[in-house]
Amino acid sequence: MKTTHSNITKLYAFSFLQMTLFPMAIITLFWKDHIGLSLTQILLLQGILSVSMVVMEYPSGYVSDRIGYRVSLTLASLLGMVGWAIYTVATTFAHVMVAEILLGTSLAFISGSDSALLYETLKQEGSEILYERHQGRMGGYAQGGEALGAVFAGMLYAYAPLLPFFLQIGVWLMALLLTRSMVEPPREIAKYSGHLAEAWRTARYAFVENKGLRYTILLNSALGIASFYPVWLIQPYMQYAGVPLTWFGPVWCGANLTVAFFSLTSHRANAFLGERLMVLLFLILIAVGYAGLGTIGGMWGFLFYYLLTSMRGLRGPMMLNLTQKECPSANRAGILSLQSLCFRVLFVCTGPLVGMLADRGGVRQAFQSLLVGFIVVLPPLAFLFFQSLPKGKQ
Repeated sequence: MKTTHSNITKLYAFSFLQMTLFPMAIITLFWKDHIGLSLTQILLLQGILSVSMVVMEYPSGYVSDRIGYRVSLTLASLLGMVGWAIYTVATTFAHVMVAEILLGTSLAFISGSDSALLYETLKQEGSEILYERHQGRMGGYAQGGEALGAVFAGMLYAYAPLLPFFLQIGVWLMALLLTRSMVEPPREIAKYSGHLAEAWRTARYAFVENKGLRYTILLNSALGIASFYPVWLIQPYMQYAGVPLTWFGPVWCGANLTVAFFSLTSHRANAFLGERLMVLLFLILIAVGYAGLGTIGGMWGFLFYYLLTSMRGLRGPMMLNLTQKECPSANRAGILSLQSLCFRVLFVCTGPLVGMLADRGGVRQAFQSLLVGFIVVLPPLAFLFFQSLPKGKQ
C-alpha cells in the first residue's frame, strides 16, 4: 500500500507552485495599461472572482470530502492552466472576467482540500499535534514561491507583457503532475443523507452549535480581508508615488518573503504569546500599517505594507489550527471551505466600494477610510473570540 507520508513534502511543493505567480507583481498594471481597466473595474473583477469562489466554495469542499482531496487538487490544477491560458489572448474586460472565474473555481477546489489533506495525513500517523508547524511551512513555501515569481516580474513585463502569463501555464502543468502522485489517506466518510441536508448540517455546526468555531471563522475572515485589500491597491499606490517599475518585482518579493518568514515562525510566536496576545498583535499591526499607508505616502510609504504582510504570515497557521481542532474528519474540507466562503462574501460586498473610493479620492484616502472601518469592526470581533476561548487559555 502506498504510504501517505510523502504527501507532506508534496503539499509543500504544491503550495510553492500554487503561489509562484509570475503575473501577480504587475497584474494591476497589466489590467490598467494593457486591458484599460479602472480601479473600480479591477476591484469589481476581484469581486467577480470572489463570487465564483463563493458559488463553488462549499460545493468544492463537499466534493472534496466525498471523492477525495487529491481529485480536487488535480481538477484545480487543470482549471488553473486554462485560466492563465486565456490571459494570453485577453483584450477586454469580458475575457479577463472568464479567466478570473476559472481561476476562482480553481482556488475554490484548493481551498480546504490542501489543508484537510495535510491534517488527515498527519492524523493517519498520529502526528496531528504538529499540524500548525507543517501548515506554517506550507505557508512559508507558498510565499517563497510567490516571492520567486515576483522578483523578476517587472523586468519580464517590461520585456514582453505576456511572458509572465506563459510562464504561469507551465507552473500549473508541474502542479498537475504533482497532484497526480499524491496518496489519499483513509478517513471517515459521512453517511450520505442528501446534499442539501449535509450542507445545512455542516453550516449549522460551524455557525450555530459551535460558538468557538463561529467566532474563529468570523475573526479570521476579517483579519484576512485586512491583509487582502492592499494586495490590489499597493501597485497603483507605488505607481502614484513614483516608485520605478523595476522595483515592483523586488518589492512584491520582499512582501512575500515577509509572509513566508512570519508564517514559518507563527507556531513559535503563538507558543510564546498565546492566542490572546497574538490577536492583539494582529490588531496593532493592522492599525499601524493602514495609518502609515494612509498618512505617510511618498516613495517609501509602501514599507508599511510589510506590517500587514507580517500579520498575514502570523495569522494563517494559528487561526487555521484553531479551526482544524474544531472540525470533524467527515466534514473537514467543507468547514474549511465555509471559512473561505465567509472571507469571499465579505470581499464581494466591500471590494468594489473600496475600488470606487480609491478612484474618486485616491489610494491614500482609501487606506485612511479602511483604517477607520477596521478600528470599528475588529475590536468587537476580537472580544467575542476571546470570550469563546476555553477558560484559562492564554
